Amino acid sequence: MPKPKKTTKKIAKKPAPKKSSYQAKDIQVLEGLKPVRKRPGMYIGSTGIDGLHHLIWEIVDNSIDEAMAEHATTVKVILHKDNSITVEDDGRGIPVDKHPTTKKSALETIMTTLHAGGKFGDGSGGYKVSGGLHGVGASVVNALSEWMKVEVGRDGFIHSQEYKRGEAVKAVKKGEKTKWTGTRITWKADAEIFDQVDNYNWNTILNHLRQQAYLTKGVKIQITNENTNQTEEFHFEGGVKSYVEHLNVGKETINKDPFYVDKQSGNIRVEIALQYVDDYKERLYAFANNIHNIDGGSHVVGFRSALTRTINNYAKKNNLIKTNGNGKSDASLTGDDVREGLTVIISIKLPNPQFEGQTKSKLGNANIRTITDSVFSQYFASYLEEHPTEARRIVNKVLLAAKARLAARAARDTIIRKGALEGMTLPGKLADCSSRDPEKSELYIVEGDSAGGSAKQGRDRGFQAILPLRGKILNVERARLDKILSNNEIKSMIIALGTGIGEQFDIEKIRYHRIIIMTDADIDGAHIRTLLLTFFYRYMPDIIEKGYLYIAQPPLYQIKKGKYQEYVYSEEEKEAVLSKLEKEAKSKSKKTEPEPEPDTEEPLVEGGESPEASEVEEEKIKKIADIQRYKGLGEMNPSQLWNTTMDPEHRIMYRVTVEKAQEADQVFSMLMGDEVAPRKRFIQQHAKDVQDLDI
Repeated sequence: MPKPKKTTKKIAKKPAPKKSSYQAKDIQVLEGLKPVRKRPGMYIGSTGIDGLHHLIWEIVDNSIDEAMAEHATTVKVILHKDNSITVEDDGRGIPVDKHPTTKKSALETIMTTLHAGGKFGDGSGGYKVSGGLHGVGASVVNALSEWMKVEVGRDGFIHSQEYKRGEAVKAVKKGEKTKWTGTRITWKADAEIFDQVDNYNWNTILNHLRQQAYLTKGVKIQITNENTNQTEEFHFEGGVKSYVEHLNVGKETINKDPFYVDKQSGNIRVEIALQYVDDYKERLYAFANNIHNIDGGSHVVGFRSALTRTINNYAKKNNLIKTNGNGKSDASLTGDDVREGLTVIISIKLPNPQFEGQTKSKLGNANIRTITDSVFSQYFASYLEEHPTEARRIVNKVLLAAKARLAARAARDTIIRKGALEGMTLPGKLADCSSRDPEKSELYIVEGDSAGGSAKQGRDRGFQAILPLRGKILNVERARLDKILSNNEIKSMIIALGTGIGEQFDIEKIRYHRIIIMTDADIDGAHIRTLLLTFFYRYMPDIIEKGYLYIAQPPLYQIKKGKYQEYVYSEEEKEAVLSKLEKEAKSKSKKTEPEPEPDTEEPLVEGGESPEASEVEEEKIKKIADIQRYKGLGEMNPSQLWNTTMDPEHRIMYRVTVEKAQEADQVFSMLMGDEVAPRKRFIQQHAKDVQDLDI
């Protein structure tokens, strides 16, 4: 057997790597406020509308710090016509004397240097309690402003300094005499940084400053909009008690007078107000040094444990819970029971708060749990003893919640067993997709069997599942979980989604990462969509927070002219397409037809209208193009539904987000709750905003 022929292969040598040119000269050192302008998102979150408003919050926070330190009583905010903003307080005024380290005025040091302020020391001369802890607020606003001017009333004179994009134009100037003390800062956001500098939202500003006024008892906050001549003033001597009353406006309350405690424990101030309402949800808002802790923290843990223990103790002591022979209750009330229908504000003021995360969403100070628990349990126990009628109403409300919890558990267990037996599918109802990867799968929740049939035929079976709903689902705003779980349409959704519900809800088990609400473009469709949104917001909020919930946008019209065809999704689009077609028709007409003779008919009187005007206009549109108005998804055949609403390449969808949970909660309660008066006022207020209403 011949030996195999030996071959040799030349291996090309790799070129020697070039020596790195990465040297000391390549290291950038951004001095002063240049890092802020280079990476503004690191300091204010974004350069969109939220970041624009964040500038106001930063400066207002400094004035609120003066108020919390009991040096200021009034804060004024002015929106000027040139889109500049002024924030003024009557506090001590920023120091203007020379700083020992920078050798510059303390005012210039604070406004042009990061991490410079009165919030780092022991509080002897600066701030014992402060919301802004990093000393970057005023200097960041200065850095991101086209210009800024600061005026300080101090030592009998007005001291001022001007800045341009974070840099001082001149030294601090000592001006005229004054009896006023405080700080006045005016700035204009830099168009080089922000997407828009004229997009301030009046309601956003009002809501934020109203909240700050509630949390800073006694402070007066005035807001003026020079563009609309609107002025509002907030001043709440009741503190967070007034805040709870505001949140519960229009609701039926259980304890008519909210419980309230404002207690100093060492250097920690605990302020808590709560009130029960005839509802099934908990509304808890926690704050530390006026910063909203969305994810709670040690103060929330302390409050909740104290609430459960105190109500249980009172109920057992007054024989409102059945006990066995040993004096022990057969079943204690749980945390979920005592929190049903509860509205509570927890506000803690403390030095050196430890927040978890850059957003300060969770308070981490371990000692706050014990202090909050101790203060609340002591004073709430006294409240229950001193208000026996309201205490009994609270306990009865809680006992009813416990009974409903047991009923809901039985109903939920039935649903889980049914889902397990049927393999999480609903024969004849859910048309599932073949994909088992949640990231690639999507579920269309469709209104009606007719639309469901078109959607099932037009979909891509690989990744699109269809769940048709028959009629309108239950309004869950005013229903307990046991009643909700008896609704067949809601049960279908729960089993299809695979997450479970209530205390067993698990977002990790979700079977689709795109849940798309697809309803008709009419009043009934809008109502069904609102009912579905209410269900997801109240009972599956994690789906919204994860960004899994969408609203499909089917077209309103199909416009055809000859071989030309286009789908449009709004009245504005329709008018634009018709205008384009009309211009094209006129252009062709000029080339083929002679000039028309002058119109000899008498013109209409200005402001008058011909009786046949609308008919003439309609005939004119018909000559331009054929228009089909889609009021129901069932009017589309499967291919049209796919091309317009389900094809990922062409469809339009809106992702559902909740940026301001507190406002959203109030809107849902108003629109979907039992109270008619608030809903009627809302409709009357916004009726003029509705255009082209289809009934």
